[in-house]
Amino acid sequence: MDKFHIVGPSRLAGRVKASGAKNAALPALAATLLTEAATELHNVPRVRDIRTLCKLLEHLGMGCEERADGALVLQRFQPIEASADDAPYDLVKTMRASVLVLGPLLARYGHARVSLPGGCAIGVRPIDQHLKGLEALGAEVRLSHGYVETTASRLVGARFRFDMPTVTGTENVLMAAVLAQGTSVLENCAREPEVADLADLLNAMGARISGAGGETIEVEGVRELGGARHRVIPDRIEGGTYLIGAALTGGDVTLEDAHAADLAPLLDKLAEVGAQIDVGPAGIRVCAVGDLRAADLTTAPHPGFPTDLQAQFMALLTQTHGVATIRETIFENRFQHAPELMRMGADVHVDGGSARIQGPTPLAGANVMATDLRASACLVLAGVVAQGETVVERIYHLDRGYEGMELKLQKLGAQVARRAASEA
Repeated sequence: MDKFHIVGPSRLAGRVKASGAKNAALPALAATLLTEAATELHNVPRVRDIRTLCKLLEHLGMGCEERADGALVLQRFQPIEASADDAPYDLVKTMRASVLVLGPLLARYGHARVSLPGGCAIGVRPIDQHLKGLEALGAEVRLSHGYVETTASRLVGARFRFDMPTVTGTENVLMAAVLAQGTSVLENCAREPEVADLADLLNAMGARISGAGGETIEVEGVRELGGARHRVIPDRIEGGTYLIGAALTGGDVTLEDAHAADLAPLLDKLAEVGAQIDVGPAGIRVCAVGDLRAADLTTAPHPGFPTDLQAQFMALLTQTHGVATIRETIFENRFQHAPELMRMGADVHVDGGSARIQGPTPLAGANVMATDLRASACLVLAGVVAQGETVVERIYHLDRGYEGMELKLQKLGAQVARRAASEA
């Protein structure tokens, strides 16, 4: 099992390019189930979650070819009747986004059987909103032996309001609605950029979607979709992680090929703590000179501060002056990185859904254990600024969503090495 060995402190400086967004590429891959034609996806990150979903698509009769230029080309090579029509637990258990095949399979073939994904380290993420939305479109839903079984002779457009914004729920119901008969109006939708990116792909395939990226999405159903070429948007979470690292280490980092609007909540918060922000044609530059000040933070659905950057920002707050409070409103168990930061010397007190951070406190290298994807990134950043050697265990979590993180950090001046357990 690989580990990161980090020797700090280091100052991050230079230029880095964000990879394609994992959370946009995953629904894009699932959307290829909606057509028999070839779909060409560019800027897909080479991370573990992508490989997992490709395995599931192959199980469902899809071909997934990586071209020499890095593009992924997906096309059905086996009729659904001759291949599996289910997403078994063994392929779903390591990645909750696998449930995104539910809507496309139901819409395209009239039936789907997908293993319930269960909970995860950062909290329970139920799919009840996915199922309610599909039922509103006319699907029959049955839960049996840990699986969701859905059937529908033909989905029919409807008006449906999500009880709460849900990214994967919005994406799943949206993909089902594009092939429904008639018009669907989806309300209280997730507004994340990844939802809008999926809608752009679907429209390129022949769907008729308007309003994606807003609270209300209107879908005029079509009989069939064709192929398309699509470039996945940059990963705002990965890119934001390196910008936080710049502020944390008193560094100077320019993030290339980034969408500043997608990163606005983070950039506003970095400016609040005292980092200098410059958005220009070359990218987004963050540099920190002198002392930074503490700032409170509350996570919220987009356009609020993303929960996926909360752990990384906590690492930054350990080095700011004053007391800051983080309120986590999305997941009930997303402070598992706090005890590991405390092992390194951080002054963090967790009380339910809130965490109080007193800074600045000098961090010292230690052996720490990653508990989830974003906690991994938090601990790596902490190791970069800490004195001495930090060993981050279980970085397979990190590999789910960060492409070549150690290489990008090395380019920025950090002393980070990936080592297999036998080398440690």
